Amino acid sequence: MKTLYLIRDAKSDWTTPDTRDFERSLTKKGKKDVKTIGSYFLLRGISPDLILSSFSLRSQETSDLLAKVIDSDAKKLYMEEFYMKPVENMKEIIMAQDNSVDKLFVIGHNPQISEIINMINDEHVNKVPSMGVVAVDFEIKEWSELENTKGKIDFFIFPKQFKYYMPKQIRASLPLT
Repeated sequence: MKTLYLIRDAKSDWTTPDTRDFERSLTKKGKKDVKTIGSYFLLRGISPDLILSSFSLRSQETSDLLAKVIDSDAKKLYMEEFYMKPVENMKEIIMAQDNSVDKLFVIGHNPQISEIINMINDEHVNKVPSMGVVAVDFEIKEWSELENTKGKIDFFIFPKQFKYYMPKQIRASLPLT
């Protein structure tokens, strides 16, 4: 079985109008959201075998901070092909991954993240919010089988779900600031 974790990068800073889109960094809230989602992954024992990320600054920061929070030493690849390119490019790259990778994190942007989710499973996801994660399970042995296979959504989480109720284990792992 293979599991694909499609992750939209965290909230980025729009306060400097001269900053180009791919150079925007994470806000304080964005960093907190990464830690919240990372704590959820820790709670569930989720760690990737490989992280593929857009090469935008906010995606790189999301990837690096998430890996740190979950204490993952998985290889990270920052890819130009994940930045505002056709979703088919993303799918082809996923399908080309080594079959020793069972848990794959893909970190990128909307609308591509939402589009690929809807391309690879039968459930419709309208829009993935910032730092939202959709985990899709596939009963396959090789990533190339994604060409003719639909997966099943295991979970769809995003930071606002934890606004009013946050499990003690997640709350305890977040810094006080």
